[in-house]
Amino acid sequence: MKKLLIALLVLATAAFVFAKGDSQSGSGGVTRGMNRKIVMGYSQIGAESEWRTACTNSVKAAAEEYNVELIFSDAQQRQENQMQAIRSFIRQKVDIIGFTPVVETGWDAILQEIKDAGIPVICVDRQVTLAAGKRQEDYITAFIGSNMQAEATKAAQWIVNYMKTTGNTRKKDDGRTDINVAILEGTTGSGAQVGRTEGWNAEIAKYANYKTIFRQTGNFTRAEGQQVMEAWMKSPQANDIDVLLAQNDDMAIGAIDAINAAGKKPGTDIIIVSIDAVKGAFDAMLRKELNATIECNPLLGPQVMDTAVKILNKQPITWWVESEESQFDWTNAEAAYPTRQY
Repeated sequence: MKKLLIALLVLATAAFVFAKGDSQSGSGGVTRGMNRKIVMGYSQIGAESEWRTACTNSVKAAAEEYNVELIFSDAQQRQENQMQAIRSFIRQKVDIIGFTPVVETGWDAILQEIKDAGIPVICVDRQVTLAAGKRQEDYITAFIGSNMQAEATKAAQWIVNYMKTTGNTRKKDDGRTDINVAILEGTTGSGAQVGRTEGWNAEIAKYANYKTIFRQTGNFTRAEGQQVMEAWMKSPQANDIDVLLAQNDDMAIGAIDAINAAGKKPGTDIIIVSIDAVKGAFDAMLRKELNATIECNPLLGPQVMDTAVKILNKQPITWWVESEESQFDWTNAEAAYPTRQY
């Protein structure tokens, strides 16, 4: 009996030591790729769309996967809330800061504070514009996200091709007939709104018969997209709209509701193209109400965490970690739908 008790005690002690050692040296004790656990402060702009929610969930899931202690702050679309959160991160001496700027400008002072504190910073999804003579690269360690201008360029090219080959119920693009466009823009001054507007303007300028007859912000929300479209559909120019470009899917989905309510057929009477490629957009394409969506990948969490680890390990990185993206319309939406994660 004494020998049995001693054997059991040895086994119990070994199990305790093994478990303790495993918790300290495995995922429970350190961040993947590091020799310690790191702390990241992250300021997200809010939850204005399906895309943003997917992005937030991706960051949180990746933080758990990498065993990063994540201090997360929702700015609720207010830049001043982001400033407060970032200053809190600085006071807490986090290892690294990540943030998605609600607008492009106004970040010079806070980025200087981060730099003075010696904390690396990652911009996610949207970039910033600094005062003349200042470069992002001198204040921001890395940017992870899409090429907003390229997304809008793809949207313009898709629209021109479709209007030439198919058109809407009233007309096709013969190079001479005016094609009237309504544009739902995102939050004014945001990186996505600025980039997508620049990309669209540069590409559509090649086609003199494309005329913008409506342009207004819908702040990237479904509700405001619907409200703006409702107002347009009550205007004397409502019957002149050939194409709707929405700078995100949520505004397009709201606009589709307004177009239906006005007795028009979205996707047929008015050709509709948007940007993001969230599941709601695929639902609309399968209903033949949205013609196309240009992908803007929100699942950036793993890239954020991987880049953070490389920065803290002083490994080489590319400053712009660009997302891999595609585009979808009635020809490929059904096949792609089952694999969509957002």
